[in-house]
Amino acid sequence: MSRARTLREQEGRAGLALISPTLIITLVVVVLPLLWAIMLAFQDVRLINIRQAGLFGNYTLENFAYVMAEPGFWSALVNTLVYTVAGTALSIVIGLVTALALRDRFRLRTLVRASILIPYVAPVVAVAFLWETMLNPQYGIVNSWLDEPIAFLTQARGTFLGMEVPVALLTVIAFEAWRYFPFAFLFILARIQALPAELDEAAVVDGATPTQRFRYVILPQLWRIIALLSVLRFVFTFTKFDDVYLLTGGGAGTEVVSVRVYNFLTARDDIGASAAQAIVLAVALVVFLVLYLRFFGGGEREQG
Repeated sequence: MSRARTLREQEGRAGLALISPTLIITLVVVVLPLLWAIMLAFQDVRLINIRQAGLFGNYTLENFAYVMAEPGFWSALVNTLVYTVAGTALSIVIGLVTALALRDRFRLRTLVRASILIPYVAPVVAVAFLWETMLNPQYGIVNSWLDEPIAFLTQARGTFLGMEVPVALLTVIAFEAWRYFPFAFLFILARIQALPAELDEAAVVDGATPTQRFRYVILPQLWRIIALLSVLRFVFTFTKFDDVYLLTGGGAGTEVVSVRVYNFLTARDDIGASAAQAIVLAVALVVFLVLYLRFFGGGEREQG
């Protein structure tokens, strides 16, 4: 008995030694900055007096009351939600369509598949500048095809088919979908290629149309990977900053909470208010994830 206990203790110490570097890095890079941000969110801290902020400072809820009452906060939160949901959905749909189109063998298939990854692997500064150039109302190639130039990145609203649409917000959503659909493409294509060929062959023998094969054979096998992609892309997009900021700077009705946090931090030097907005953004993200796990996570476990 004592020998078995000694072996277990040795294994336990060895396991702890192996995971210690990861734990230390996580503590230093993630946990401590998060605790520091939470502490700043509850204190009246500006750049000029940040040295006075400490663990035993004067804690208050004024930062949260201030940022929520500040004009533009709730519209930025709505923009964030619309941008996230639409960008996530479009990127997954485009990735699904592309994966279905490129799953069969054809000439230069490897080259075509590799080229699909260019939007995802290219530097965001380069592709944002490319889009700005293409969409420029004076010399952009896109506007050269239109009868009347459209300021895609600076126009808050425009008329399309008799309806007012948020042009700039739709443009950054389209950019999000274009840039990140290869991420969904990789996941979905890998799952499609792992599907048993017998299922599709049986459906063909039974006379199923391509639409019926997709709906009743392929799609049920993809639900779990689509659910996983939805969570990952939702989390990544909800806190996205660089894409929106590089394209519009948060102007023309495209201000999202992450850009608002940056503006409070740099333009106003209000560290407490920016930290409070970041905490609100994190809490909203946690709420959405809890709702997802509540309504979808359990169903997947039961199916498994």
